[in-house]
Amino acid sequence: MKYLIAGLGNIGAEYELTRHNIGFLTLDRIADNHKIQFSTDRLVEKAELKYKGKQIHLIKPTTFMNLSGKAISYWLQDLKIPKENLLVVVDDLALPFGSLRMRTKGSAAGHNGLKNIELLLNDQNYSRLRFGIGNDFGKGQQIDFVLSNFSQEEFKQLPTVMDKAAEMVYSFCTIGAERTMNFFNN
Repeated sequence: MKYLIAGLGNIGAEYELTRHNIGFLTLDRIADNHKIQFSTDRLVEKAELKYKGKQIHLIKPTTFMNLSGKAISYWLQDLKIPKENLLVVVDDLALPFGSLRMRTKGSAAGHNGLKNIELLLNDQNYSRLRFGIGNDFGKGQQIDFVLSNFSQEEFKQLPTVMDKAAEMVYSFCTIGAERTMNFFNN
């Protein structure tokens, strides 16, 4: 059984540790834990791992956030992975920092990366792991906030939260989205 785990983010050193790149950071954490490397492939940085008999393909689109759907659509087709086996790891302003929620469908809620995925998949019914980044910004400061680095206090907490996110990814691949949501979403 094959799975496609897509972490959303923006390429480039200036974005590396920003809130908007939590999808990339989470996939990097998974790769580090399994001692695997990402390599450049069509539209993505890509790595593969085996986990409990499952083949997991990790991708970080190199298309920039707002065109993430192009890479995800391509790799779903290329690897012949059904949409039910897609999980998108994405930052979420609506959740407090460090909160994690899995959903099997839903609106983009203003997130341009998710909007593009919906457009290119022609569907809102795909799983996403929403990683809370909080919303500590003033009116009109949303873009600056998501493209800013985490605070020192948040940086200290990130490894623990990313490890929980990784557990949710493994759970999605082994017991499915519904059981994962029942177990982890609170």
